[in-house]
Amino acid sequence: MRNTVRFDWALKRLLRNKTNYGILEGFLSELLGDNIKIEKILDSESNKQTFDNKLNRVDMLVQNSKHEIIIIEFQTNYMSDYLTRMLYGTSKIIIDFMDMGMNYAQVKKIISINIVFFDLGHGLDYIYHGTTKFVGLNKHDTLSLSTNEQKVYLTPVIEKVYPEYYIIKVNQFNERAKNTVDEWINFLKTEEVNENTIAKGLKQARETLDLLKLTKEEQSDYYRDMNAFRDYESGMTSNYSLGEEKGIKIGEEKERIKGEEKFKQKQIETAKKCLKKGMSMDEIIDLTELTKQEIIDLINK
Repeated sequence: MRNTVRFDWALKRLLRNKTNYGILEGFLSELLGDNIKIEKILDSESNKQTFDNKLNRVDMLVQNSKHEIIIIEFQTNYMSDYLTRMLYGTSKIIIDFMDMGMNYAQVKKIISINIVFFDLGHGLDYIYHGTTKFVGLNKHDTLSLSTNEQKVYLTPVIEKVYPEYYIIKVNQFNERAKNTVDEWINFLKTEEVNENTIAKGLKQARETLDLLKLTKEEQSDYYRDMNAFRDYESGMTSNYSLGEEKGIKIGEEKERIKGEEKFKQKQIETAKKCLKKGMSMDEIIDLTELTKQEIIDLINK
């Protein structure tokens, strides 16, 4: 095993170099089950260079040889609205790459790959794939493309017309690698590559992303970014702990007030019953522990 740099850092610094396309092509090919060839890396105003200013941003846009656009995004910190963040990301890319005068059949095909390091949604798996299907409400059949529509969209499958989503829940992978996709996910989690791997791109990743093979300037950049990342993570953890502690105190205070209000209401109900029975003021005060003024207020209501 070798000490390799984090893959999301490599996306920004190393994998934009055409000589390293094989690494990214390998990862995409294994995940998508297709022979992916990168035509070019697309620039995005969302791209940032360091960990302290890249959070919640698209890490890389890729156009493959089929002219499909692939979004690759890492998210290390929990976002309760991340699913709609994915939707916004694909929608924005569609608009950004749609030229004036284009007809709808020329809308770019988008594949959104989301590599998350928190438990997104509720599910047992660590890889999820989402597509769009149209199912009949009455006949329960699945809508398909006509022969003419297949020629227009250059695909026989209606799901291929719409954006596709992949969610990789890295932290949920706790198994031995059963296949080449698993080997890649294990690498994303541990930054380690098995010497005998047959997964596309992983051997090149093992060589190219070796920390010791970086230039001194690249090593300096990497350590600086990792320190910034750890500082951010530490701050997030500390803030979460403080927030949790404050939340517990607020909850305890609310429960205390609620309990006092419940007890007071019980005292008042008892006092009302005593008044109906004609008990004296002193007897009611002794029984309910209400003040004389509180009992007088009840009488005057």
